[in-house]
Amino acid sequence: MIKVENVTKKFKIPHENRNTVFESLIKIFKPINYEIFNAVDNASFEVATGECIGVIGKNGSGKSTLLKLLAGIIRPNSGTIEIKGDIVPFLELGLGFSGELTGRDNVYLNGMLLGLSTKEIDDKFQDIVNFSELENFIDTKLKNYSTGMHLRLAFSIAIHAKGDVYLVDEVIAVGDAEFREKCFNVFLNFKKQGKTIIFVSHALDAIEELCEKTILLENGKIRYFGNSKSIIETYLQS
Repeated sequence: MIKVENVTKKFKIPHENRNTVFESLIKIFKPINYEIFNAVDNASFEVATGECIGVIGKNGSGKSTLLKLLAGIIRPNSGTIEIKGDIVPFLELGLGFSGELTGRDNVYLNGMLLGLSTKEIDDKFQDIVNFSELENFIDTKLKNYSTGMHLRLAFSIAIHAKGDVYLVDEVIAVGDAEFREKCFNVFLNFKKQGKTIIFVSHALDAIEELCEKTILLENGKIRYFGNSKSIIETYLQS
């Protein structure tokens, strides 16, 4: 389902900021010095149809960058990525939401961005609202929602998008403990349906329960890829 071969993603980190026209003019003949940062460094792995793969590592190890590469949000500097089937990214939840629109309007707006037709959103609308537990606020403008309410609505829309591959980045942190458990059960159900899942999380217990295999990233490199329990033990020991 997913084949990644020798993928590298580099970013240029400037050593100084030039935020104004004046700063740019007075330093016009002085080049900006950059540091090259390998966010993902020569990564290769394969994921079979229906597999659930965890991705763990310290902050800054390249986990989110890897998911953005898989989602096609950014392109690699080198290497190839092949994915079969439709992708549903749980990365920047609520991207495209408008604070001036109501929750109801944003369900339709975000649903269409995720590839749902108006008829499909009509059919799924009540299920989306029920899952989000925001029935009393669905006709309130989104700018009056709390951050948690915003994320709950976005998550509830995303789980109703049609997909074969789900790319998940720390979305289990949405809401309170009860709602987080409900979110996690969604992915357990996707797994039972034979969906392919790439699951990034610092919640190692969730990784071990959901994922048969896990990738351990260190400084953009895949250090280990294998049985989740063994990889998690190695990560904790390090």
